[in-house]
Amino acid sequence: MTLAVALVLLIGLGVGSLFLPMPYLVAAPGAIVNTTGDLEGEPVIEIEGSDTYEHDDGSLSMVTVQYAGGPDHRLNFFTVVTSWLSPRDAVLPEELLFPADRTPEEVTERQSVQMNDSQTEATAAALDQLGTDYEAVPVVAEAVEGMPAEGLVEPDDVVLEVDGEPVPTHTQDAASVGSPAVVEMVADREPGEPVTVLLDRDGEEVEVELETEAGEDGSAAVGVLVADDMDFPVDVDITVGQIGGPSAGMMFSLGIMDRLSEDGITGGAEVAGSGTITADGEVGGVSGIPQKMVSAQQIGAEYFFIASDSCSQVSQSAAYGEVDVVAVDTLDEAVDALETIDSGSDDLPRCE
Repeated sequence: MTLAVALVLLIGLGVGSLFLPMPYLVAAPGAIVNTTGDLEGEPVIEIEGSDTYEHDDGSLSMVTVQYAGGPDHRLNFFTVVTSWLSPRDAVLPEELLFPADRTPEEVTERQSVQMNDSQTEATAAALDQLGTDYEAVPVVAEAVEGMPAEGLVEPDDVVLEVDGEPVPTHTQDAASVGSPAVVEMVADREPGEPVTVLLDRDGEEVEVELETEAGEDGSAAVGVLVADDMDFPVDVDITVGQIGGPSAGMMFSLGIMDRLSEDGITGGAEVAGSGTITADGEVGGVSGIPQKMVSAQQIGAEYFFIASDSCSQVSQSAAYGEVDVVAVDTLDEAVDALETIDSGSDDLPRCE
């Protein structure tokens, strides 16, 4: 009798443990949006202020990762183990997406901000690639605590000059404009050397002299986070539903270019991809590439564009060997790859 009762209790505990909440996330192939197409009957990318074009062949799809779990929706042990055994999914520690010092609401808000910022950066990069001029005014977001600018530079200050040299804000004939230009101009000295910055503060010019320190990369810095107030000659509206994060930036840029190009840029190819974008066209690596490759395979994409920083994830995908992965580090390289595909050549940059 004792053995029978113990066995029943053991089985009960074993079954019950399968449904215990676990602090893990499951990453699975997520939503797919063709940036050159429609979503719920409306164009994903709408542009006003310029002639736009729609093309019947080819696609430029952003692919995403769908996460299950989180502090408010813990997964049970059975679900975690089942997902761990699935070649399509990945099991991740919960803190990778939900750090202990942030609430789920703060994480969601941050992803929304990243999505909005990526759309602005994507527009800037696309217009720059097309040779269209725009204005980028560098505005102080915040001064870093403990750095020289703290207490001297205020949020919403507009940076006008660095050491008497005007900060370029128009893209025409300028290697860099706005915030990247400010960073380069400050870094153009040895750490410890002073720099004088002219600011526009609520309509009044304020001149401040700041000491510099060595930043994370060893170059001179003053501890000011600068964002750009963009003034584009066209209005670009991108609608992708509840998707957040910055990883669709590259595909947004390519989609904008396709809308503004009479002949299109896909060459009729079905292309998917994932990578961040900066205003100057740098493509950055993202996570979730194994699951995104599965999504690309599911929609029949011929090519999958990623940053070379993401290449280390490719072999982990269930779609490895099934999708032609192209590695690009700039928007210019992505456009070159599309032109190569259109020419019929197979000479594409691929992950090593």
